[in-house]
Amino acid sequence: MSRTLAFLTATRGGARLHWTDWASYGYLFLGVFLMFFPVVWLVLSSFKTEADLQRYPPTFLPYQQQTITLEGHTDPLPLFEITGGEHEGKILAQLRRVGLRAQMVDPADPETRLTIDIADRVPVERFTLATENYRDLFGRFNFLLYFWNSTFITVTATLIMLLTNSMAAFALSKYQFRGRTLVLLLVIGTLMIPQTVVLVPLFLIVTELGMFNSLWGVIIPGAATPTGVFLLRQYMLTIPDEILDAARMDKASEWKIYWRIILPLSAPAIAVLAILAIMWRWNDFLWPLIVLTQSENFTLQLALNSFQGELQTQWSSLLAMTVLTLLPIAMVFMFLQKYIATGIASTGGK
Repeated sequence: MSRTLAFLTATRGGARLHWTDWASYGYLFLGVFLMFFPVVWLVLSSFKTEADLQRYPPTFLPYQQQTITLEGHTDPLPLFEITGGEHEGKILAQLRRVGLRAQMVDPADPETRLTIDIADRVPVERFTLATENYRDLFGRFNFLLYFWNSTFITVTATLIMLLTNSMAAFALSKYQFRGRTLVLLLVIGTLMIPQTVVLVPLFLIVTELGMFNSLWGVIIPGAATPTGVFLLRQYMLTIPDEILDAARMDKASEWKIYWRIILPLSAPAIAVLAILAIMWRWNDFLWPLIVLTQSENFTLQLALNSFQGELQTQWSSLLAMTVLTLLPIAMVFMFLQKYIATGIASTGGK
């Protein structure tokens, strides 16, 4: 922690800031603002009511209009501060509004009704977090089921991807056979094929195999990726062949060499691929939307889509569930992001 603080507070001019220090810190603060301000706005907006979200101009912090319950009225009455006229400075409760005039009462004298121009009042508001946006999610939707579906797909697909990609990378990096370069070029060439091109044939294959409307229909098609094969192959090229030759002289099988030597030495690159795979699978929307049609198989991404209708969108619930959907992947990236830099830095060559 001390090294991090020393690095963040380092200056070129010593005790006095140099102009390059101002430029560097200004650029860094601008980058931090551009990256994190939308996230902060999303989190704060998830605690706003539906009326607060539709306000113009919008506010940064969540506010709610204060209400009061008076005798003879079953519903709470909104409070307004009068800014003009003979009742200026008073806090009145609104009974009803008709056009540009509102019928209001003084809480201290609820029997006397007053007519106020709506231009002479402002709502009495207070900073309040609408936590009911999150509570309603668990009552209206089976959030835990969707969370389990997303977690099962993400974890299972990631493990299968790591196993198949590492095996392919091991063969392409450490075995000499005819056509190895051609196979590698074909693997890399698939990176240039858009996903939309293979959606129809992939859907037909999944349907013929009986995996339509199944979680395995989402998992199996992503069992291997050319990006993962290329990334792991580039890292495995840095592992000396002498280690493998020594293991073979000790009568080690190829599976044992792969499991005991290649995988442990490739841990940084595997960690990078694992983080990328988790983000890919967790945020995937298009393919699950095509394969899954029953709500009990929906992932969190598909459940988010259910808040948007043809005529109306439930923004308060949509934003709250978006925050809950982002939390797991944000925590994974936050705790494992250090492996990305170390792993990618080591995949460039020997």
